[in-house]
This record gives sequence, structure tokens and C-alpha cells, in this order.
Amino acid sequence: MTNTAIDFTSIKAAQRTGWETGDYTRVGNTLQIIAELLVEAADVQAGERVLDVACGQGNAAIAAALRFAEATGLDYAAPLLARGRDRATAASVPVTFVEGDAEELPFPAESFDAVLSTVGVMFAPDHRKAAAELVRVTEVGGRIAVASWTPEGMVGAMFRTVGAFAPPPAGVRPATLWGTEAHLQELFGDRVAWTFTKRHYVFRYRSPEHFSEWFRRYYGPITRLSGALSEDDLARFSAELADVARRYDKAPGDTLAAPAEYLEAVGVRLY
Repeated sequence: MTNTAIDFTSIKAAQRTGWETGDYTRVGNTLQIIAELLVEAADVQAGERVLDVACGQGNAAIAAALRFAEATGLDYAAPLLARGRDRATAASVPVTFVEGDAEELPFPAESFDAVLSTVGVMFAPDHRKAAAELVRVTEVGGRIAVASWTPEGMVGAMFRTVGAFAPPPAGVRPATLWGTEAHLQELFGDRVAWTFTKRHYVFRYRSPEHFSEWFRRYYGPITRLSGALSEDDLARFSAELADVARRYDKAPGDTLAAPAEYLEAVGVRLY
């Protein structure tokens, strides 16, 4: 199926509703370490112009601002931007938050020295358009750095569980493809020279059941799906989410410590 046959506008509208459901900040805040590591890997410098794409509550933007960069965060979910502004104020750092679409970035070409995204831009349904926009707004010689969940890791398994209850729109490629070297090289071609590093983020919760409850309550798309399921399906879905976490659990006791693989990709725009 070609991109012209896919209604990306409707898909993004549904996605936005999902991310504005629940309170993703409760989950996103726990992922701050991914942004800290990405900002270090991208070697963000004081005074550089840095854009955090699909920023959510601003993890990478705030991490860059704490290093005295001129940070901007962009997302299409207004409630998450509001939380990002609150977090930046609490951290006493200046961050500009802009409502906008990762596939149509509202900035001139070559506006930024570094463009970052932590498990964010990977959810843009039109992968090629999002990738082209990342390149367009990065200056030649600047860096593009993205952290994306891999298909093989725990989050990939969780998304497959979600897909069994709510199949994705026909023709839309899985978000976790951004967590593969081959897909990034296909999307960006020879415009970007990449360095790839596999990392693990450890989900730490009281138990697998606590993980399942937290995501059903706060992770917007899963919260929205949970509200649409019958009582029996919700019980099954809840148990299957807990089972995903249990399969990856490495904690020695009764709590959960489940490593989730992601790909950290840092590239230089060549032309």
C-alpha cells in the first residue's frame, strides 16, 4: 500500500487523542535517563540550538537546557506541553515549548545544531516524512539523535500485545522499526552518517501487576484502549500486560526490574 492510500491525517488525530488521554507524564518522567544519555551521546554544547521532537513532557529539551543549550520542545499533545512548561519552571531552565506536528515541523531549514527525540518521533505514522523533516531542520554538519524501542525488546512485545486487542491502521509501519539500524539507514539514506548503540532501560515497578495497572491508567494510548474493552477483554488484557513484564523481569525479589532494549542512534547530517 502506498502512502497516498493511507489517511495519515485521521491516524494522527486518533493518536493525538490517545496521547492526551490518561497522564503520560506519569510514565514519561520515569524515562528521563534515556534523554540524559541521548543528550550526552549527541554531545550537546552550551549555546547550541536544540530541538526535542515529539517531546512529550520535555525530557530531552530539559536535559539540553540543563547543559545551557537553547532548547525547544515540540509536540502535538497540548496537555503534555503544559506539563513540560511546569517541569522546566521547576528546574529553573528556559525551554520554549511549541505545539506542532513532527511530520510538518514549523521551523525554517537548518534551524538547529542538534535535533533529538526520545521514544517520540518513532510514533509518527509517516516515517519517511518525519525523517525528512528531521534532516531539513538540522544544519549541515549538525547532529540528529534518536532513541527508539526495538522490535525485539520488552516494549516491542508490549506493543504486539496491544496490537492483538487493537490492530494498527492498515499500511502503517510499526513504530519499533525506528529501533532498527536498517530502517534508519533506509529512511535517511546517505544524508546522515550514523553511530548506533544498543541500550537497555529498566522498568522498575512494585510488581508486574503494578506495571500493568500503571500503564493502563496513565499511558494514553493504552488508557484509551482499556476504556474501550469489555470487562472480560480488559481482564485478559491486564493479565497479558503483566505477563509481558514478568517475562523480562530480572529482579531477585518480588518487585519488577525488567530491561527494555532500545536503539540509541546519533548521526551527522552530511548534506
